[in-house]
Amino acid sequence: MSQHARAWVTDDDDSIRFVLERALSRAGYEVATYATVAELNDALSRDTPDVILTDIRLPDADGLTVLDTLRDEQRDIPVIAMTGFSDLDAAVNAFQQGVFDYLPKPFDLDQVLSVVASAVADRPAPAVVDRVPDKHQVIGDSPAMQEIYRTIGRLSRSDISVLITGETGSGKEVVARALHDHSPRARGPFVAINTAAIPSELLESELFGHERGSFTGAHASRAGRFEEASGGTLFLDEIGDMPLPLQTRLLRVLAEGDYYRVGGRDLLKADVRVIAATHQDLERHIAEGRFREDLYHRLNVINIDLPPLRDRVEDIPALARYFLKQAARDMGLEVKHLRPETLAALQARPWPGNVRQLQNVCRQLCVMAPGDQVFPEDLPEDTAEPTTGRARREDWRGQLRGWARQALQAGTPDLMPAVRAEMEQVLFEVALDHTGGKRIEAAKLLGVGRNTLTRKLKDIDD
Repeated sequence: MSQHARAWVTDDDDSIRFVLERALSRAGYEVATYATVAELNDALSRDTPDVILTDIRLPDADGLTVLDTLRDEQRDIPVIAMTGFSDLDAAVNAFQQGVFDYLPKPFDLDQVLSVVASAVADRPAPAVVDRVPDKHQVIGDSPAMQEIYRTIGRLSRSDISVLITGETGSGKEVVARALHDHSPRARGPFVAINTAAIPSELLESELFGHERGSFTGAHASRAGRFEEASGGTLFLDEIGDMPLPLQTRLLRVLAEGDYYRVGGRDLLKADVRVIAATHQDLERHIAEGRFREDLYHRLNVINIDLPPLRDRVEDIPALARYFLKQAARDMGLEVKHLRPETLAALQARPWPGNVRQLQNVCRQLCVMAPGDQVFPEDLPEDTAEPTTGRARREDWRGQLRGWARQALQAGTPDLMPAVRAEMEQVLFEVALDHTGGKRIEAAKLLGVGRNTLTRKLKDIDD
């Protein structure tokens, strides 16, 4: 980095301008700051910086309009976008317009300095793709998801191979589709195949197709997934389960760019981008001789590691609302609404099945929850196991609500005396057990007199 590289910062937040100016100055940059797009454009009319950092939402205009100005004037200045309102579309849109990089707020200053240092180095200006797909299903505002948005945005000008790793149900295919939708191949097909779900003796034919008579049962020629995905993206899910002989064939296709159908003689062109995914440890598979190391390096040009849902619980409310709306639309039902205590209960779960499990729960709730408001007791039993104190409190209340509703529907009379007696009995038994049968201590813990406790126990025994 040149000791006198000039960095311009545009942000309407005084504190952010101050922090960035201080950090960049200490790193050896000459820094100028501006609060509006108008101030930035005025400065650009008189001078040229080495790099521009700009907020996207500024009081007078979109900060990315500076890219249009620079293009119109054929000025090659890297622009780094900053925003506190980040999602996948925003990240991809910024990269598609031509930003050098994208920093969601709040950002780490070390990351800012690293990005700025890269920007001022001699690098070609990023190309601009003229299409921004308007649909995606990647949801979440957590820091982990912000980094994934950023990666998808950076890859939006490329059709390089990507390996997506993460636990089962964490959303690997959804990210693969987002990579396809935000790529130069977006107008082509997206073809997915789960390599673990197809018998090994049929998988070769599924991938590469076959000619008539090439094996028993091949009564007609058939195109494989590579042909179906021509011009687009082929998503190979659970690549870790692919048999070794087929790994060798796949490696050749990736290396040479062509292949034969099973039993075929015509060499076919593989015009596809390959995105693979696995929940397994491929490096361990390599050490055990179950996965080819050369294939691993062909697939793992870029790695996107998806976090499990339990590591991004702040995304659960948005995901749950989305899935409930999706389920209601698919089944023609009214949209259910999650109460705050229900969201808290959902966020307290371990979610071993990750996002897929949450989606299935939301589909169940769309059908089974009795009203338009979803209460904690409406959650399916397999997700109702509480893990926090707050969840435990909500759980017993939820069970009480469920019992009361069933009793009322059955016409049971005198609910209040019955439930009060049952509640007192449980509390007295637990308190006495806790104190080793010492009634005075148990009465103090429960906030009642010893005589009251003795009388209640006598009533219960009678």
